[in-house]
Amino acid sequence: MNSTLSGPGTTDSWHITTMNPAEAPWHLLLLADPSRERIKRYLPGSTCFGARQTTQFTPSGLGALIGVCVLVPEGDGRHRWELMNMAVSTAWQSKGIGSALLQRAIREMRERGVQQLDVGTGSFGDQLLFYQRLGFRVTDIERDFFLQNYTTPLWERGVQHKDMLKLTLEL
Repeated sequence: MNSTLSGPGTTDSWHITTMNPAEAPWHLLLLADPSRERIKRYLPGSTCFGARQTTQFTPSGLGALIGVCVLVPEGDGRHRWELMNMAVSTAWQSKGIGSALLQRAIREMRERGVQQLDVGTGSFGDQLLFYQRLGFRVTDIERDFFLQNYTTPLWERGVQHKDMLKLTLEL
């Protein structure tokens, strides 16, 4: 997928590719999940997509990463996957990159015959609206998830995240 958008101060092109999980940049992963330990557990064996700037090439020639999407299989991985990490560089947010990344992941999962995609997120905030706009629906709540699984409190707009909502998209 190629798209044109206004980047920070200039007009840049970007595209989405599959990527090796080992290439996933920590500075992006930590935007969505502040626990290095949790990321280290789910990153190996995941399927990753990256949004890359096509005008700022890296030594590999692939383009600088400005967004990442990480999915892992649940159970045998044939019918159900979970979106574990979804992040776009702060300077590139609100420009359609996150939606394009997730739509690419959804298309890939459908092509594999996956029937359900799950995601866990905070019980309020922009990320909840983001997933709902793309068709995800709330299916469960895990009370005190963020209190029990993160050593550092997570705050957004002056409110501490405590409960995690599980959202599901039927494919």
